[in-house]
This record gives sequence, C-alpha cells and structure tokens, in this order.
Amino acid sequence: MSTVITDADLQQSAHQVGQVLRQRSWMLCSAESCTGGWVAKILTDVAGSSAWFERGFVTYSNLAKQEMLGVEATVIEHHGAVSELTAREMARGALQHSHANISLSITGIAGPDGGSESKPVGLVWFAWAMQDEEIRCEQHIFTGDRNAVRRQAVVTALQGVETCLAENG
Repeated sequence: MSTVITDADLQQSAHQVGQVLRQRSWMLCSAESCTGGWVAKILTDVAGSSAWFERGFVTYSNLAKQEMLGVEATVIEHHGAVSELTAREMARGALQHSHANISLSITGIAGPDGGSESKPVGLVWFAWAMQDEEIRCEQHIFTGDRNAVRRQAVVTALQGVETCLAENG
C-alpha cells in the first residue's frame, strides 16, 4: 500500500520550503535522478521562487552525474547509481556547482523495472548538503507504482530540507 501524495501535498511542501528559505535569505539547488526534475518543477510552480530556488540538475544517466555533478565513476561502478555514496556525491556536487546554500539529491529506482533483491523497486536515496556541515543521508523504500514512488520522493526531499534547516538554525 503506497502513501497517496496529492498535488496539494506537493504544493504545500514547496510553499513551506520556500517560506523557510526566504526567512533565511538562502538559496536551494536540487540534483535529481529518478524524479526527473519534479522537485525543481514543484518549487518553480511557486510564484517568487527565484528568490530562494537557485537551480536544478537533472542527472538521469550515470554520465550526467559524473559530468554535471562530479560524481566519481568509481563510486557508481562500486556502489551503483542508487546508493548512499552516489547520493552524497550528487548533493556535494550540486552545492559546488551552484551558488546555493543548501542542496538536495535524489537517486532511486522508481520502477516498474530495474529493481533487484538488494535494490528493490521503490528504493530511493536522499542527501542534503550545506556549506561546512555534515552531509545528511536517508534511504527509503516506497511502495506503489512509478508515479507514487516519485511523488513520495519529492515530498521526502522537501521535508528533508526543512529538517536540515531546523537542525542547523
């Protein structure tokens, strides 16, 4: 059974993140794989988001992760594109290749194919990075179809931004 995430839920998460970032005068950037730019889309749906959303990287292929974000080929070869280390490198690279104060990354297996016993469909790794702070990572295994997995990933990524900002306030 998947958690049903509505368009209203996505919009609410985007507005909340925007408010927190605006209060700090901070900029956010995203590095997305399995969500294909959905975080950037939902954030830029908010009027005035250019005040707090700096840029988004859609790095669906391994080569894009390497070229755009500086993810080491050896990390992907040894740990896979869907791994904690890749998520960390994506978040770090997004921060380094932007003017943002905080970044988020998402890499996962949205399905319906591509899963394995060790990395099932629905597995998503997240990372959040801020200058001079430890990179925060989480792994989730979401249920539902491709759309449901991706929606849950978008909301989780945005909630993680709020958590990082609250913890490092």
